[in-house]
Amino acid sequence: MAILKCAFLIFALHSFMPTPISSNPSLNKEVSAQIPLNFLDFAKKPEIMDWMVRIRRKIHENPELGYEEFETSKLIRAELDLMGIPYKFPVAVTGVVGYIGTGKPPFVALRADMDALAMEELVEWEHRSKAPGKMHACGHDAHVAMLLGAAKMLQEHRNDLQGTIVLVFQPAEEGGGGAKKMLDAGALENVDAIFALHVSARHPIGVVASRPGPILAASSFFEAVINGKGGHAAIPQHTVDPILAASNVIVSLQHLISREADPLDSQVVSIAKFQGGGAFNVIPDSVTIGGTFRAFSKESFVQLKQRIEEVITKQASVQRCNATVIFDEKSSYPVCVNNKELHEQFRKVAGETLGLQNVIEAEARMGAEDFAFFSEAIPGLFFFLGMKNETQGPLQSGHSPYFRVNEDIFPYGAALHASLATTYLLENPPKRSSPPEGSYHDEL
Repeated sequence: MAILKCAFLIFALHSFMPTPISSNPSLNKEVSAQIPLNFLDFAKKPEIMDWMVRIRRKIHENPELGYEEFETSKLIRAELDLMGIPYKFPVAVTGVVGYIGTGKPPFVALRADMDALAMEELVEWEHRSKAPGKMHACGHDAHVAMLLGAAKMLQEHRNDLQGTIVLVFQPAEEGGGGAKKMLDAGALENVDAIFALHVSARHPIGVVASRPGPILAASSFFEAVINGKGGHAAIPQHTVDPILAASNVIVSLQHLISREADPLDSQVVSIAKFQGGGAFNVIPDSVTIGGTFRAFSKESFVQLKQRIEEVITKQASVQRCNATVIFDEKSSYPVCVNNKELHEQFRKVAGETLGLQNVIEAEARMGAEDFAFFSEAIPGLFFFLGMKNETQGPLQSGHSPYFRVNEDIFPYGAALHASLATTYLLENPPKRSSPPEGSYHDEL
């Protein structure tokens, strides 16, 4: 079966490779340069817009959690098949990686995440979630629809592309580290750069926001168990109180930010979990606390992690308790850093598409995104796509059960995806020699 799949991929790649391109390089560049100028108008066509909306609503009605996106992945593959776009599947359990263009360098990637959140949708509308306790509350359904929209436009121009565009449909962004698993599976092999967008309720429709350098923080979670000696609350001298120890630990952890961190180097330690005891007059044997820590540089992140463990264990010891600290490595994300050259290209392309007045500098946020694994491995650019429209009422931010997507943004997202990839190929000729004819499919 594996041999048949491989043979099909090779056949598909050969079948959908462009016809020979003119031998005049300057003519090719002129043709390619004109392509992005028409993407937005194309994406606004009613048949394209309605198609993206239908895809998004179907995904929204059937949300799937990380590494469970089997039906979502099946829908994506069905659409790629209809467009004649070859792809790899499965990649990192449910991921799909498609290819448009020559099959040769340069390679540039566009990414959309597919997973939903474990929460009940409270938005009353025709296409609300049909899966109890699951909801697309962060816009990943919209991300998939817009990347498929971009794929449709790019496939129509595949004969004019000056390289290969890689479509990355990624599982498990919400805490599952799907980007890391896709990297480990070779999804970005030979890829020189990657772009991704995220819908934003903060910015108006038609506005995009990004920044060079760190844009989202490194993040991780930790849990600590503080053990003492329980007993009756009326005779505390016969106990070793873990609640008092935990309280001192929490206060001391805040000193890491107020007294050890550089005020110009943003960092966060937040305790969001405190469990211990079940009666008003009994001191428990142990207390469990947990939280998150974040920073905008790798060095600060590593230092903060080390100090969190030291403060918890040593402060507990001061109170005659002992403590163990566990860090959740699976949920640890690095800093999401935007490449400066890609940011300049983004400003240029988005300015030509939307007008420079609608391309703004984003504020760095303490939120985390596993796109950071991609941008840590190769140059990457992450940006926010505004969807606020005052006439349609307020929009809730992501991870809210009342989260809604303004579907009017779809042409903008699809066009920017397609324009960024096409322009990158145009402005970045191959850095290495092309593989021998007949063996290029090995790269895919």
